[in-house]
Amino acid sequence: MTINITNCKGFQWDEGNIEKNWQKHQVNKHECEEVFFNYPLMTVDDVKHSKYEKRYYILGQTDSGRELFIVFTIRERNIRVISARDMSQKEKRKYYEEIKRHTDI
Repeated sequence: MTINITNCKGFQWDEGNIEKNWQKHQVNKHECEEVFFNYPLMTVDDVKHSKYEKRYYILGQTDSGRELFIVFTIRERNIRVISARDMSQKEKRKYYEEIKRHTDI
């Protein structure tokens, strides 16, 4: 099942997550935000990791074309990024297969 993020009003950032994403994966918060505004993108319920709160992941691209996998939650209609990294090869295949299914690419 996918989620509709169009009802969200902005982003809520945790300084620890900003630092962690940069230290571990060299992804900054601006790149994360870009993904949510660039199409195509794919959002999915992250059932496996939704023990304490509902989590989702998104596959998409930054303005420069960097392909990112982002885990996030929604709090008070704000997107709160938990982690971000480059897509794996398996995630890239899934992303492009899904795009192809829904477009004329």
